Formats: sequence, structure tokens, C-alpha cells
Amino acid sequence: MDPLAHALQAIDALHSADPTTTATGTPNELHYAQRMTAWLYRHTPAPESPSAALQLAIRAQHLKRWEVPRATYPAGKAGYYAWRTGLARRQAELAMEVCVASGIAEAEAQRVGQLIRKEGLKGKEVDAEAQVLEDVACLVFLEEQLEKFQGGYEEDKVVAILRKTWGKMSERGRELALTEVRLGERGRELVGLALGDS
Repeated sequence: MDPLAHALQAIDALHSADPTTTATGTPNELHYAQRMTAWLYRHTPAPESPSAALQLAIRAQHLKRWEVPRATYPAGKAGYYAWRTGLARRQAELAMEVCVASGIAEAEAQRVGQLIRKEGLKGKEVDAEAQVLEDVACLVFLEEQLEKFQGGYEEDKVVAILRKTWGKMSERGRELALTEVRLGERGRELVGLALGDS
């Protein structure tokens, strides 16, 4: 087995240990990783192919996330951002370990870690692959999580979060969000409000 296939298989094995499952019984983080990969290939127009590092980072973005619940950090915005930052560092380290153990070169494993930490998204020179990862995460949020998420917050907060989500995406990501993400009626309404279409 080549190192990329071996590493992807090892990442999926870790995802499969997630004790929470979807309605069909698939471990939640395995399902999330599969949706991330599916959107990666929809984002990448043929005949182009995503790099091995990007494939691995996409697949490992939430690696063992269930082991660090949000409640392990303080409440509030500062606690939330600390949790997110801590998760990104931890997930990057875990993914790099899996990559090296699977035969991925150290430099490429380091690149996987950089992408998972979303380095290169700020400043004048945006890392194109980090932006793809950001786009894909936003698309999975819209497709998989918006419906559940919208029920737990006031409309104004959901609309504000959707505006922030839209601001994180590239033109390609926004195009896919508008043309290929299947939203329910309420989801479409909220996106319309966020984009000023009301």
C-alpha cells in the first residue's frame, strides 16, 4: 500500500473510534471526514487533482475531536477561540504522527500540519490550499450542520454566523454554496438574509 493510502486508512481507523454516530450508525467524525473529502473533489475541477497533503489535511481536520469537548474550556467567546486553537494544534500533531508512521515524508507531514492549523489564511499572500480547506469546511457546515445549528440560536445570531462563514470563503466556495449545497426552506431563507437578499 502506498503511503498516502496507508495514511488515509489510518486516519479513518481513528475516526471510526468516535463513540457518537449518525442516524445510520456511522461514527460522526468518520462521516464528517467523508463529506470533507467529497466536497474537496467537487471543489477541485477536473482534470486537476488535490495534493496528497491537502487530501490528508481535509481527511484529518477533526481527528479525535470528540476527546476534547467544548466544555473543557471556559464559556464565552474567548474560551471558544481557545478551544478551537487548541484543537487545531492537537489535530495537526496527531495527523503528522499518523503521516510519518505511514511513510509520508517529514516535510509533507509538516505541510499537512500547517494546513490543519489553517496557516496562511491571513495577510496579502493567502495559501491557496488552506483556503480550499476553509471552503470545504464551510460547505460541510452549510450542508450538514446548519439545519441543526439554526434551531439552537436566535435568528440574528445565525444570520451573523452565516455572514462570517460567507466572508471566509473564496469565490469558488461561494459558487458551490449557492449552486450545489442542498438547503431546506429555512436554511435558504437564512442564507438569503445573510447575503442581503431579503
